[in-house]
Amino acid sequence: MEGINAKYVSKKISKTRWRPVSSSSLQQPDIFATGSWDNEDNSISIWSIGENGVSSMDNEFEGDPQLVCEYKHNGNVLDLQFLDQDRIVTASSTGAVTIFQHHHNSQTLSVSQLWERAHHYPCDNAPCTGVVCNSPEIVTVGEDGRIMLFRADQEGVQRTIEKADSSAIHAVTFLRTTEILTVNSIGQLKIWDFRQPGNEPSQILSLTGDRVPLHCVDRHPNQQHIVATGGQDGMLCIWDVRQGNMPFSLMEAHSSEMWEVHFHPSNPDHLFSCSEDGSLLHWETSSNSDTPSFLQGGRNTSIISRSAIAPAGGNQSFINAWLTGDSSKGHLETTHMLPTQMLSVNSLDVLGQCLVCGTDGEAIYVNRHVPI
Repeated sequence: MEGINAKYVSKKISKTRWRPVSSSSLQQPDIFATGSWDNEDNSISIWSIGENGVSSMDNEFEGDPQLVCEYKHNGNVLDLQFLDQDRIVTASSTGAVTIFQHHHNSQTLSVSQLWERAHHYPCDNAPCTGVVCNSPEIVTVGEDGRIMLFRADQEGVQRTIEKADSSAIHAVTFLRTTEILTVNSIGQLKIWDFRQPGNEPSQILSLTGDRVPLHCVDRHPNQQHIVATGGQDGMLCIWDVRQGNMPFSLMEAHSSEMWEVHFHPSNPDHLFSCSEDGSLLHWETSSNSDTPSFLQGGRNTSIISRSAIAPAGGNQSFINAWLTGDSSKGHLETTHMLPTQMLSVNSLDVLGQCLVCGTDGEAIYVNRHVPI
């Protein structure tokens, strides 16, 4: 597909993440990290698509990802997040949580903090399945049903919620600075408030009927009560955690497991999902004709107008764009972002107009001109 650069890396890629850019700058991201899985030797790697990363070799094209540095990773990388511009946190199938430091001057990686067996069963390691960062705080979840809270500047564990879940927890996100939301293998969403003592969630939401495992979750960047989830059945679910315990809308997205879902961080009318079925979808809430032009999107739409123009109780077409959930009436448009392929798309990340994804086909795909 036009505008996409493919890089074959000889490793199955489990996670891809852009390095954050300053919110005050108009700069597009040019550095991203990847983690691998199901390989003889797994690693985390730093890549560049900036001018410094462009090779002079004839067989390289401008925009091709160039390897900057890498470091061996013990176990499969099951999640990966930037803590800040210099540090990356990984979740391992061994149960370990690791902070890697990226040294920009020498372009090397080193381990700056390691919590071995953060997640474990009585007699064995338990995979750490998810991590979310709000520097300096780090929250991890695992197949052992634990929730762990760390601080990057301290060696000890800040808090452990033992037996937070009787089933495997698959993913976690911050709702607010003191609240997190987890999804598990029996189709439940649970909200946890770290201000509250004890090991009980403050709220539980779930899909009725079959207990379909949920694999991924993301929070709307401006409306914290709106979250998107995806799971084993490939359905995209939009939830309003203020209203009831059921999803607000369900949409048939993929033909098999959905591995990740992400709202665009600064333009949340756009959402992206990827799947075991080899597809990567771009979802856009199309505007009705009576919607003001400044809310209708387009590449040059002011971000300020999207986040500041709709106070609570204001423009309902803005606030509830994701809560209409009726693609048959033209509220939602979907676009396939990748050429047809058979192997799983395991991870994606989007920042500015740049999208990156990683696959079981041992390829990284980068699109620097996503129509946002």
